[in-house]
Amino acid sequence: MANSLNLTIDRSSPVPLYHQVVQGIQDAITSGELEPGHKLENEIDLAAALNLSRPTMRKAMDELVRAGLLVRKRGVGTQVVSSQVRRPLELSSLFDDLTAQGSKPTTDILTFSHVEADAEICTKLGLAAGAKVYHFTRLRKVAGKPLALMENWVRNDIVDIDEAGLSQQGLYSILRKGGVNFRLATQSIGAAIATELQAKLLETTPGAALVTMERTAVDDTGRLVETGRHVYRADQYTFEMTLVQR
Repeated sequence: MANSLNLTIDRSSPVPLYHQVVQGIQDAITSGELEPGHKLENEIDLAAALNLSRPTMRKAMDELVRAGLLVRKRGVGTQVVSSQVRRPLELSSLFDDLTAQGSKPTTDILTFSHVEADAEICTKLGLAAGAKVYHFTRLRKVAGKPLALMENWVRNDIVDIDEAGLSQQGLYSILRKGGVNFRLATQSIGAAIATELQAKLLETTPGAALVTMERTAVDDTGRLVETGRHVYRADQYTFEMTLVQR
């Protein structure tokens, strides 16, 4: 354990020994050195490898479990938990939020077209019948692992959109560069179970839990700019919100 992770204990440091273990394992998980599902050695062996007491090692492991980084499973042992992306509920894009958290998201463009909007999308975007929109589906990944499947419709009288741009930037970044000043959005969050196609793309199993989000964004002129339907792996993604007493 100590050699494979380059985990060392500095006994002259003012940092408590157990916290040095916590930080070392946390860094290994964050860097991907310890992948989700990786099984750790038992606490006795870990303590011996690092020349620590068992209570010190137990305290470190307990803290990592409380932090949601490790999980203890009867008959299996202690394993690394899949890390979750925690996203605040505000008018921002997933790409921007991930980048702000220090991640390097990538995007696969699954479909892309410039088509006449159907009646439902015309209503959602306040468009006249026959108006055209950009319609595309993207698979957003973090560290090469699928996180979100996103389908969007964007009115075409704002800025030119192409596949190359969408593969390199977030949608909101492209729209802001086109002069859009986002003002507000209507958004609903729910849950669903993965279809066979969604499970295949998100690398999970059919029937697995998904977080769903539908949003229609409005700019500061009152123009309905874009609408989308997104699904996220529930084991890797949560929305966060602050509730205020009125």
